[in-house]
Amino acid sequence: MKADITIPEVENVFIAAVQEWSDDFMEKVWYAYLVNDSDFNIESAMVVSKAFGTIDGEMKKTSVLRHAFVEVPAVSVVKIEMVEKSLLALNNEFMLTYFIGNTLYDKKFIFKANSINENNTEEVPILFVDGVIVR
Repeated sequence: MKADITIPEVENVFIAAVQEWSDDFMEKVWYAYLVNDSDFNIESAMVVSKAFGTIDGEMKKTSVLRHAFVEVPAVSVVKIEMVEKSLLALNNEFMLTYFIGNTLYDKKFIFKANSINENNTEEVPILFVDGVIVR
């Protein structure tokens, strides 16, 4: 029975962390984006995010946040959430589930602890700004 189940591979859809100026905080902050660099519209997208890890020998974890997007058009981006500065020292996990037609896609993206920083940036497709990408 397991052989009958096909799990489609997520392609050209990823999460990027981009640093932007915030007037609210009067400094640059990191934002997570869902990037759809495919030729297909993504429907009923759900992103579940959390952060976890160890700081000073003590286990830390955040609450779980859920974000829903009815549709993410082909070759577009949507802003998911701000990644608070103190969370950069933790693993930041984004679980993405979405449909293309009647096919369900599912993938977990993890920014490793301290990986969201200016030294790890590359140009983010579609946004054309520097950011940290997890594929």
